[in-house]
Amino acid sequence: MLTVDGLSSAYGRIEVLHGVSLDVAAGEIVALVGSNGAGKTTLLRTLSGVQPATGGRIVFEGEDIQRLPSHARVVRGIAQSPEGRQVFGPLSVEDNLRLGAFRCHDGTVKGRLDAIYAMFPVLHERRRTAASSLSGGQQQMLAIGRALMAQPKLLLLDEPSLGLAPLLVDQILAAVVDLKRRGITVLLVEQNASAALAIADRGYVLEVGHVVHEGPGAALLQDPKVRAAYLGV
Repeated sequence: MLTVDGLSSAYGRIEVLHGVSLDVAAGEIVALVGSNGAGKTTLLRTLSGVQPATGGRIVFEGEDIQRLPSHARVVRGIAQSPEGRQVFGPLSVEDNLRLGAFRCHDGTVKGRLDAIYAMFPVLHERRRTAASSLSGGQQQMLAIGRALMAQPKLLLLDEPSLGLAPLLVDQILAAVVDLKRRGITVLLVEQNASAALAIADRGYVLEVGHVVHEGPGAALLQDPKVRAAYLGV
């Protein structure tokens, strides 16, 4: 589904990604793990078109999309749930969700809303309340739901467990596994590397903008170098 070949990206003169290459097959959960500052979020932002690439190629379903703007990538089937949720606090839960379907003109918005409410019932209960009044876990559900309103083929999911209690982390990661069952491919950045690799088909380890390890999620979990450097074991 997705091929990233020699991708580079920079903030001004500071290059953050240095020739990153990876693949994501349809139906997979692929985890990106690494220490803070490794370039994980920059990679997702570059794939979604929020951050410009300075070199390399991004090929999605056979099409080179590197020069496409973000909204055009959404149309192609790529949506991002950003780090820190970034919900629109003054707007209602339902209005936040509707914004995720901004390209929908075929009368299917209600059906999409119903699907999100079935996945996250608490959002239905609080659909008329301001997003800023939700707990951290509920805001994360809202951020994921907003991205899913675009009916993506590929979901770029950035740090979904950030700042959440362990029980809520389990619920969010269980929802990620459920997305795979529903046929959605997920590229996951997650600070809880052990939990991410445990649910991932495959994983990549980033270090200062380079891919330094890759392989099946279960194999990376058992790799002594990965365990020592990134899993705190």
